[in-house]
Amino acid sequence: MHPLIQSAAHMLALLGALAALPGHAHETLKLDAPKPNLAPTPPMGWNSWNKFACNVSEQLIRQQADAMAASGMKDAGYQYIVIDDCWQKSRDADGNIQADPERFPSGIKALADYVHGKGLKFGLYSDAGSLTCAGRPGSAGREFQDARQYAKWGVDFLKYDWCHTGTRNAEAAYTIMAKALRESGRDIVLSICEWGTDHPERWGPTVGHLWRTTYDIYDGWKSTKDRGNGMTNILDMQAERGGRSAPNAWNDPDMLEVGNGGMTTTEYESHFSLWAMLAAPLIAGNDLSKMDADTLRILTNKDVIAVDQDALGQQGRRVWRQGDLEIWARPLKGGEFAVVLFNRGEAPAEMKVGWDQLDLPAGLKADVRDLWTQKVSKQVRGSYGGTVAPHGVVMVRITPVL
Repeated sequence: MHPLIQSAAHMLALLGALAALPGHAHETLKLDAPKPNLAPTPPMGWNSWNKFACNVSEQLIRQQADAMAASGMKDAGYQYIVIDDCWQKSRDADGNIQADPERFPSGIKALADYVHGKGLKFGLYSDAGSLTCAGRPGSAGREFQDARQYAKWGVDFLKYDWCHTGTRNAEAAYTIMAKALRESGRDIVLSICEWGTDHPERWGPTVGHLWRTTYDIYDGWKSTKDRGNGMTNILDMQAERGGRSAPNAWNDPDMLEVGNGGMTTTEYESHFSLWAMLAAPLIAGNDLSKMDADTLRILTNKDVIAVDQDALGQQGRRVWRQGDLEIWARPLKGGEFAVVLFNRGEAPAEMKVGWDQLDLPAGLKADVRDLWTQKVSKQVRGSYGGTVAPHGVVMVRITPVL
């Protein structure tokens, strides 16, 4: 069958199935309700996949919620506890999605209540295909039924993946789930995990609150022959994607690997700094119950988080590059700037940013705060610089002095 005919036939079948659900005939691709304003700044939280993959359980999730609340992560702004793939196992006789009874014997609602009791928010994972990426039941054809179930359970965040989708049209598939969530009776953040293959930055702002722009990250500095996207490779994919990112609609370069052991402390500082410059969702992916001092220090750096969460919501961009050296700049609310001097090389490098690269007058005076050392330089004119460690950054906040 011709691919276009096959795709059309698939969509007609899907729409027919959805039209059979009460109250949704002929409405499946129309978003009548406005997108709820649930992510004015990039979401912050934790997701189970990077560290635990399919090895999830209610005991683990309670442990991570306890650690987020007690460690200082919650106070730093992290709020979502998200269970990724493998929590679900089957559907009951009425088609309702069911959690794995061995791993989640108390049920999802009880777990969501526990997370909410910690002053946190609760998230789940599903997939726009017939199966999830790990082969569990997906939501294709049952979007409204699943959304109602999530709402009953108290879900606040849905990560919605893109495995086993066949010829489905991504924009249409995610629009259906967006409509289902908006009609569920509960405010639920929609995290589009389509991997950037169908240009979600073009349609994602209307449909979801954040959208993945790449395939999965792995815990390494750069890609290797047998591994996927290292941190710097994903960074490069973001360089030209800033135009559509804005409050309540964020580019998502995937979750953080800070603390998982595949990079050095310096590299993790670079990772966290650059994700903040990208206005990326800050979704930790480590074991929160076993963080060392450096991991906690990096993940709770209030000055770097403030850049990520800046209310202007404008993604940073690479303004200069020469060999292994780069300058990234991000305008902040109130006329300030965040700047990262980034050294990909293997030796220390002297670097500086000129005010002209920020479209600031050369004679302007500014106070410059280093966000990792906390050093403040007053009344700086024309440029600012320093020595940048191998694979490291100097990250500063530049405040013009009027």
